[in-house]
Amino acid sequence: MMVSIGDFLKNAGLVGLMYLLEESDAVEDEDYGIVDNKQGIWLKRDFVIQADWTDMYFKAFVKKYGSSSVYQSVLDKIEEILEQAEHGEWEKVNGKENLKFINDKLLSNSYRSGFENIKGFVDYSEEYELLKTSKLKENMGKEELCQRLQKLRQFLIQPCCKETFSMKSIIYNYINRFWDGKSFLLRANATKDMKKMFDVDFSEPLRRYASASHGKAKDRCIDCDELMDAKEKVSIALMKEQADDLTRKRSAFWNCKVDAYLCPMCAFVYSLAPLGFTLIGNRFVFLNVNKDIKELLDANPEYGRAAYDAVRQEDEKYSSWIARSVDILLQEKGKELGNIQVVTRGRGEGDGYTFDVIAKDVLEILNDEKIRKDLDRLSKHPYVKVGKDYWNIHEETVLNILRYRKQYGMINKLLKMAIENNGILFSASPIYDIQLRTNLLRRKKGCASAGGEAMNRYKVRDEGYELRKALLGAKGTEDDACIRGTIYQLLNALSVGNVEHFMEVVMRVYCSTKLKVPDAFIECLKDHDTFIEYGYAFLLGLQGSHREKKEEKVDE
Repeated sequence: MMVSIGDFLKNAGLVGLMYLLEESDAVEDEDYGIVDNKQGIWLKRDFVIQADWTDMYFKAFVKKYGSSSVYQSVLDKIEEILEQAEHGEWEKVNGKENLKFINDKLLSNSYRSGFENIKGFVDYSEEYELLKTSKLKENMGKEELCQRLQKLRQFLIQPCCKETFSMKSIIYNYINRFWDGKSFLLRANATKDMKKMFDVDFSEPLRRYASASHGKAKDRCIDCDELMDAKEKVSIALMKEQADDLTRKRSAFWNCKVDAYLCPMCAFVYSLAPLGFTLIGNRFVFLNVNKDIKELLDANPEYGRAAYDAVRQEDEKYSSWIARSVDILLQEKGKELGNIQVVTRGRGEGDGYTFDVIAKDVLEILNDEKIRKDLDRLSKHPYVKVGKDYWNIHEETVLNILRYRKQYGMINKLLKMAIENNGILFSASPIYDIQLRTNLLRRKKGCASAGGEAMNRYKVRDEGYELRKALLGAKGTEDDACIRGTIYQLLNALSVGNVEHFMEVVMRVYCSTKLKVPDAFIECLKDHDTFIEYGYAFLLGLQGSHREKKEEKVDE
């Protein structure tokens, strides 16, 4: 049996399927593998018939989303209280708030129903029964409360409890953002055994479908076009925002005859779509690379290629994740570059899908050796403190490239901040180099020409640095307080593109020294873009940035 690449949800399901198989006992190249033309995944029919798909499904979701589930948060609160009590820091325990969180979450309706389904298969069930009649309270006293928490922890860490309670959180916080109205997400099944419901609606139909002959079948899957019997059909309406209620709204179909049905194989793959997305803060993100299955898997780091745990980085913005994912995709030399669709969905109930496209020219820019080198420099020191907050300049730089925005607004802000904190120049310099290189690449200059233009800008930076030395030397000081007003005026002129005022200030400053006004400033009069490039290069030098020992080399 083969599952081919398709729309973004099908592709997310394929990534999820590969993740599920990797986390199971399935043997690659024996039970499953990538087809020769790289357009899908093949599955051995006997394996499909015999596999416990429900168990594999639950284990994969707990492995991926378990660390960010409410269940894990409850355990963390229990550990926090017990550790502080053990180390004699009982007075530091935020007991009231933590205990309320533990009580409320464990006694929610979904957790209560989950407990009813497993209480006959786990130990220490009396601890949960006790919690229902006697909640944890701050005034219990240290010894009694710690004893209750320790026993409750023993109950919770049992594998069956971990899976059940984690999945209760995952179902209502993650899975139901993608599909609904079926299996354990059908309202009538809310209190029933989750695994039994999933087995009835997805796993068993898949096994029967794989073992049956469909030579006389008349219906076809809307996705893979394979034959299926009428009893095997699954409505595409289970996927959110992909179809209306097909039992009520039939007018969109010819003669009002609905034919938007999936086969059990495709329905199972679609149910895996949440497993293919990556959770970045409050947003699910998926890179839809439709050229072949290998690129699709490589582009989405949940398939084991990433060396970081994006799920746990709650404050990470998706631009940073995209940058690193694209970097993984571009690691294979000689790869033909093509557009990449970035699909995002918020965690909120009312949030829909959003679509961005990383175009081929953006990929070429991100794949440029000099730009990747500068981005790497920024990634090592990505934060700049602004008041009480921290500004992630690495992520904003990446996002500007992805969305065709200039970096000059960032550079101007950083240079103004550098008036008071000269160390910020370390951040402004690579961002300027990235913008300059991006400009040259987008102007489609040849390597020799690009190197020449870049060298001209770097010479202007050096001229600015020489002016700085002359001005400070005349004052007999290393403190640049005497030129801060000039720098501020020049930055304001640059921010609004005022060539006349910029050149007026430059001329006046040079007249106070023995230095000759650089001939390069004539280039500033040619056009706006050249003025901005030369202007910021000059300001970087004037504020103290220069190329020591000519470390910054350009293409020749």
